[in-house]
Amino acid sequence: MSDKILKYSSGIDVSGDDFKVCFNQIDYEQRIKVKGTRSFPNTLSGYQSYDSWLQKKHKDKTISLTITLEATGVYHEKLAYFLHQKGYRVSVVLPNKAKKYLEALGLKSKTDHLDAKGLAQMGAEQRLEAWEPFSEHIYELKTLCRHRARLQKLKTLISNQIHAHEHMGYITKAVIRQLKQTFKSFEKQLLKIEQEIELTLKKEEELDRKVRLIADSISGVGLMTVVTIVSETNGFRLFTSQSQLTSYSGFDVVERQSGKRSGKTKISKKGNKHIRKALYFPSLNVVRLQTGTFSQFYSRVYERTAIPMKGYVAVQRKLLCLIFALWKKDQAFDPNFHKLEQEVV
Repeated sequence: MSDKILKYSSGIDVSGDDFKVCFNQIDYEQRIKVKGTRSFPNTLSGYQSYDSWLQKKHKDKTISLTITLEATGVYHEKLAYFLHQKGYRVSVVLPNKAKKYLEALGLKSKTDHLDAKGLAQMGAEQRLEAWEPFSEHIYELKTLCRHRARLQKLKTLISNQIHAHEHMGYITKAVIRQLKQTFKSFEKQLLKIEQEIELTLKKEEELDRKVRLIADSISGVGLMTVVTIVSETNGFRLFTSQSQLTSYSGFDVVERQSGKRSGKTKISKKGNKHIRKALYFPSLNVVRLQTGTFSQFYSRVYERTAIPMKGYVAVQRKLLCLIFALWKKDQAFDPNFHKLEQEVV
């Protein structure tokens, strides 16, 4: 029994040009043996070659095979979609999770091949969540929302430059004129991208209905905020608890403590930054507008910590959990019904 193979696992480290792979087998004694390593170009022909290589390694189809990739920007996405369409069980792990696992293995060196080997071992030893591709419309919304956020950032940058130039000792009108033209250009682009988001949202009736149901019911939270959160989480498809969602978004609380020394608590920020950015201004709005009991919740955290930003971060996390709950229950926010629980920050 001890020599029999329990599971096959392949780890993939992806870069823009190529991807390194490792193929492992694990037996009933939990011993892991490397059966092969290769490099393939990050192209369709490379995916097809990897598929053929896997088929040769995965001789006994009655034994399960799992493939583990690290989420590296967007470079892993085409490969993940290809493998999913081929029927493989694919898991995509966040970089910080993969890093901590590799550190736990005691790997001091870092190379693409070692990363692939570590990911293969991770897939063999752990029961990782199966990755599911985004629907076409949600993926399109995610891309549009991220582009909108970039345009908004550039618009703010130009606005700050205009303000600075207008207060210089010597004003150069030509520079200010061009900056203002650029500012207007970004405004037009933002308007067009928001119109495109609206059109894309309407392509899927149920998605459009649920997003607007939430956005219209929470005073201070706009449509673009809800669209961003829904698109970044794939409609909360793989999330079954608030703790999973807060961890994915980097809102999970970490504490540094050693012996008698107790460090400060803070959020990890090891997660989806786009969600955190999308909730920044809404958190200010719901406190200012006294939506529901967010204002009281902010006050409680602020009184305890004396740090305004901690209060707003706590509100951001609570807003995220509220949107998640409303989405799952398919209902609007009722400020007279929903009560926010006291939360330790």
